Amino acid sequence: MCRNIKPLFNYEPPVTEEEIREASLQFVRKISGFNKPSRVNEAAFYAAVDDIARISSRMLALLETGAVPKNRNEENVRAKTRAAKRFRRD
Repeated sequence: MCRNIKPLFNYEPPVTEEEIREASLQFVRKISGFNKPSRVNEAAFYAAVDDIARISSRMLALLETGAVPKNRNEENVRAKTRAAKRFRRD
């Protein structure tokens, strides 16, 4: 999985359409191998981003859980702390 694609389910505040689109863009970049598509591939590239964003939004709306939603800010702090430990230079 792409490191830049973050879990989007069961967070408070809920995921935004922009976050879903960003994750979709990262996914299409990964599987296509393009950071930015050429003009000839641009329509197919962005159509795929749109399709994946739409499908992802629908899936997230349908998922159910009994777990308490995670706090997005607390999770971001935890991730930064883990990254700092992981990439620390001694």
